[in-house]
Amino acid sequence: MANGTLIPVADRMSWGLIVAMMIACLLAINGLGFRVDPGRAMLPAGGLAILAAAVAIGRTGGRPRLEAGATAFLQMTLFTIIGVVLSYALAARAGPLWDDRLAAADRALGFDWPAVFHAADGSVAALWIGGIAYHSLTVQMIVAIVVLSTTGRNDRLRSAIVAAILSGFVTILISGVTPAMGNVFDPARYRHLWSSVAWMEQDMLRGLRAGTWRTLDLSQLMGIVSFPSYHATLPVILSWAQRDVRGWRLVAPVWAGLTIMATPLFGGHYGVDVVAGIGLAVMAIRIVPIVLEGTAASDTGDPAGPSLQFSAASIAAAAEEAPPAALMPAASRDAASR
Repeated sequence: MANGTLIPVADRMSWGLIVAMMIACLLAINGLGFRVDPGRAMLPAGGLAILAAAVAIGRTGGRPRLEAGATAFLQMTLFTIIGVVLSYALAARAGPLWDDRLAAADRALGFDWPAVFHAADGSVAALWIGGIAYHSLTVQMIVAIVVLSTTGRNDRLRSAIVAAILSGFVTILISGVTPAMGNVFDPARYRHLWSSVAWMEQDMLRGLRAGTWRTLDLSQLMGIVSFPSYHATLPVILSWAQRDVRGWRLVAPVWAGLTIMATPLFGGHYGVDVVAGIGLAVMAIRIVPIVLEGTAASDTGDPAGPSLQFSAASIAAAAEEAPPAALMPAASRDAASR
C-alpha cells in the first residue's frame, strides 16, 4: 500500500473501537452508582480539548505530521480514560478471584516468585533500572508517537494505535472474567524492594468489589487489570512500530524488554499475565495490518489487494503466522493496566 493509504481506514477503526468501548463502559457502569468528581475532571477535559484543537490545526493547515501525532495522542488518551473506567465497572461486577489459578499456572511454568523477590532485593541498581522502566510506559508511548509522526511514518503510527487500542480493549474484557488481586508481596519483608502497584491498589479493588469505592477521579486513574498484562502488550507494539527508525529500532526493544521483565515486580503481575500479554501483542501486530490493508483495498476497489474476510478462520490463520524475531523486544499490572 502506498504511504497514506491506510490512514483513513485506521482512523475509522480506532474511532470505532473507542465508540465500542464507550458503549461497553456505559452498559457496565449502569446501576453501579459511580459518580465523577467534576473538579478533577477539568484537567483531562482541558487536555482533550487541546489535542482536538491540534488535530484541527494540522488538518486545516495541511500539516499531516501534526495531525497524525495529535490524533494518536487524542485517541490513546480517550482509550485510557474510557478503558480504566470500564475496568473499574467490570471489577465491581466480577465474580470470584482467579489468583489461586493464576498462581498455580505460574508454579506449573516454573516461576518461583519468593526466590525472584529475594534476588531482586539484593540488587539496588537493578531495582531502580527496572522500576524506572516499568513506570515509563506512558513515556514510551509519547516517544513512539513523536518519533513516528515527526519521521512521517503516519501509516505505521495509525496501525500501532489500532493495535494498541484493540489489544487493550481485549485485555480489559478478559480481565472482567478473570479478576485477580495480583501477585502481591509485603514490602515490609524486604530491605530495598518497594510496593508494587498491585499492593497499593488492594483497597481500591476491594472497595470496587464491595461497592464502597464509587467516586471517579479522572485526573488520577489507576489500572487494575492483572491478566493479561498490558504492560507486556504495549511495549511490544511500540517496539514493532519503530522497527525501522534509525536509533530507536535498537533503543525501543531494549526499553520494552526491561519494562516487561520489571512488570511482575513493580506491577504485581503473575508470570502468566506477562506471557499472555506478549501473546496478545503478537496477535495484534499480525492481524491489524492484514485487516487494514484488506479494508483499504476494498475501499479503493483494488482487485489485486488482499480481500477482507471477517471470519474466525481468517483471523486464526493470520494469528498463526509467527512474527520475525526482530520485531520482538529484547526479553520475552496499566496505558489502560498496571
